[in-house]
Amino acid sequence: MPSRLPRSARLRRVPALLAGVLLAAALPAATAGTATAAATSTAASSYDDTYYDGTAGKSGTALKSALHGIISDHTKISYSAVWNALKVTDEDPANRNNVILLYSGISRSKSLNGGDLGDWNREHVWAKSHGDFGTSTGPGTDLHHLRPTDVRVNSIRGNKDFDWGGSTVSGAAGNYTDADSFEPRDAVKGDVARMILYMAVRYEGDDYWPDLEPNNSVNNGSAPYHGRLSVLKQWNEMDPPDAFEKRRNDVIHQSYQGNRNPFIDHPEWVEAIW
Repeated sequence: MPSRLPRSARLRRVPALLAGVLLAAALPAATAGTATAAATSTAASSYDDTYYDGTAGKSGTALKSALHGIISDHTKISYSAVWNALKVTDEDPANRNNVILLYSGISRSKSLNGGDLGDWNREHVWAKSHGDFGTSTGPGTDLHHLRPTDVRVNSIRGNKDFDWGGSTVSGAAGNYTDADSFEPRDAVKGDVARMILYMAVRYEGDDYWPDLEPNNSVNNGSAPYHGRLSVLKQWNEMDPPDAFEKRRNDVIHQSYQGNRNPFIDHPEWVEAIW
């Protein structure tokens, strides 16, 4: 099987998803200005004056602290309740009987949830061993980082950190893995980044759970860290929130937990904090 580009080469490439930015830069000033204004208007959250009140003008640790205060008081559900919740949050918009699997993108019957090959299960995007919080109510059941995934692909991902990496994952085109990292398909790279960074803001060690933080390492093991931050920031830029991710955020907020992932509403806050 042919190998992927060397990691250093891939880091230098200009992601296709950023081509629009380059195109805007080449447009006449008036046109580019219109495009920028439209993008800004689209990105502006309808929750800015209510849910995110108190964040204006903040950055760095001040913004992180303000967001933690906003999102940390949420309704918690049991691990068994996660099954039915994921059938709603990750429903296939083209087939209400199915869910979309995170890493493979496959649409699979909602009834095929379980632990056997061919089933889908509950993937902790922030690996539950990174901080050793398990599946207890709290970070172990937080829907903002739990997604349906194929049982076999979930096993291959294991508790690896996220990075550019390795060989193709069988049964999940566009995903790659090596000894210490996992790279999701392009269409959900940003989703993964924003889920990891949500966890770092929500869980700050002030409610009996570990202080979860991103770092620039892999092989974090049971330490309450998840990497690789520099790559997650790239992925957040490459893959902006799409309609599926935004709808998911709304459903979790309105029907389950009562809180939001702020980086879906404001992906620019990733750079503002980190």
